[in-house]
Amino acid sequence: MAEKYGAENCIVIIGGSEAESAGLAAETVTAGDPTFAGPLAGVPLGLRVYHAVEPEFKESVDPDVYDDQIGMMEMVLDVDSIIAEVSAKREEFCQYKD
Repeated sequence: MAEKYGAENCIVIIGGSEAESAGLAAETVTAGDPTFAGPLAGVPLGLRVYHAVEPEFKESVDPDVYDDQIGMMEMVLDVDSIIAEVSAKREEFCQYKD
């Protein structure tokens, strides 16, 4: 997608249920796969990345759809930790700012 449409035109939405896994996914699409196990090893795409529970994403979708699809998960996830982890990776590695 980044090659076809341009990385500056792509936004990745992730939904990992733990801060660590969400952070790993965020780092993979920004700085490259930190485990060096996948095809993005050493490939810093610099993409904008958000977790589905972040306010920036939540505010951009229909509230009824969000509540139906994600709302229940907010009650069981450590939302603050997930947001902190993903936003830190975005701030550190994203090449495209909103």
